[in-house]
Amino acid sequence: MIDESTFRRESDRALESLKQSLITAGDESGVFEFEDNNGVMNIIFEDGSPKFVVTPNTPIRQVWISAQATSYKLEFEEATTNFVLPKTGEALKPLTQRLLREHLKDATITLP
Repeated sequence: MIDESTFRRESDRALESLKQSLITAGDESGVFEFEDNNGVMNIIFEDGSPKFVVTPNTPIRQVWISAQATSYKLEFEEATTNFVLPKTGEALKPLTQRLLREHLKDATITLP
């Protein structure tokens, strides 16, 4: 397990990158909005469907995504310096993009 300061630095970096991508994609698509509330990221859908929540979990050094009634727990992978879902090997941004595409039924959603 990585130490707390490394986790905070890496999760801040990864979440800031995701945040910028979500803001851009939300503006382009017009079907969801991004909201940051004290480090808890919310993706709110215009159609009123349940939001996605992305948050760092410092005590266990994971980034969690709550989406589509499922919790995705990503772990830091030092070799790639990414947070990845162990089950699939997907990194944070590609996983979030896939979940958005599935939820919105729109394969054109892209997180730059």
